[in-house]
Amino acid sequence: MLLLTTIAAVRARREEVSWTGMRVAFVPTMGALHEGHLALVRRGLARADEVWASVFVNPTQFSPHEDFSSYPRDLERDRAALEREGAALLFAPSTREMYPRPPATAVDVAGLTSGLCGLHRPGHFRGVALVVAKLLNIVQPQVALFGAKDWQQATVIRRLVEDLNIPTRIEVLVTVREDDGLALSSRNAYLGAEERLAARVLWRSLQAAAGAARAGERRGTALEAVLAREVGREPLAGLQYAAAVDPDTLQPLESIERRVLLALAVIVGSTRLIDNLLVEGL
Repeated sequence: MLLLTTIAAVRARREEVSWTGMRVAFVPTMGALHEGHLALVRRGLARADEVWASVFVNPTQFSPHEDFSSYPRDLERDRAALEREGAALLFAPSTREMYPRPPATAVDVAGLTSGLCGLHRPGHFRGVALVVAKLLNIVQPQVALFGAKDWQQATVIRRLVEDLNIPTRIEVLVTVREDDGLALSSRNAYLGAEERLAARVLWRSLQAAAGAARAGERRGTALEAVLAREVGREPLAGLQYAAAVDPDTLQPLESIERRVLLALAVIVGSTRLIDNLLVEGL
């Protein structure tokens, strides 16, 4: 597997393979890879001739009080995991390589970023949109793969690609979970033993609200109340938001007709965790 650290080297390699007609699938990550990331690599191998991945902890999507400096980093471990899965190339640039000077360009996907995580992390999705636009421009993949755990992020990226006519197909895979339902996340590494047990409340809460919807509850506020009530039963968990929204527009639903996205952000100890569940066929 090639390990490249400069934009110029990635572009040169992309030009080489473009002459062969080879299809490239791309898995952008911030590292600290887990089974969810590796599932994206495996799907990419089924969609293209080569899978390229990136590991870059993007500073523009972190607020000053967030965990940019402490975000888990282990490039050698990530490289080995990607190589075992059959990835052909890893792009691991420095911050200076990606941002040789502070960016003057902002990419703002309006509407989709106003609620949910966007409400609680001002500027986050502007940073996400900027770095994804840069990475897709550098790599120029035929397909890029993301996980559904970050549903809002995936929705923002789909709209970004559509609006800017970026010739990359975005594919979103279902969330990979532990046996007890906890969604895999790089930030799970922050959890102590008691906090790890407490974190199961996210999946329990989503399941409870989904059960209410399937039993006939059609009021969005009532489903949000179920989510909040279940989270409130866990002493180590603090609710940041509980939402029942349209899966496409991410707008709150007063009355649910056919499907709803249930979404949560919960602080467990000092770790912020997100999760969601799409309920269809109502």
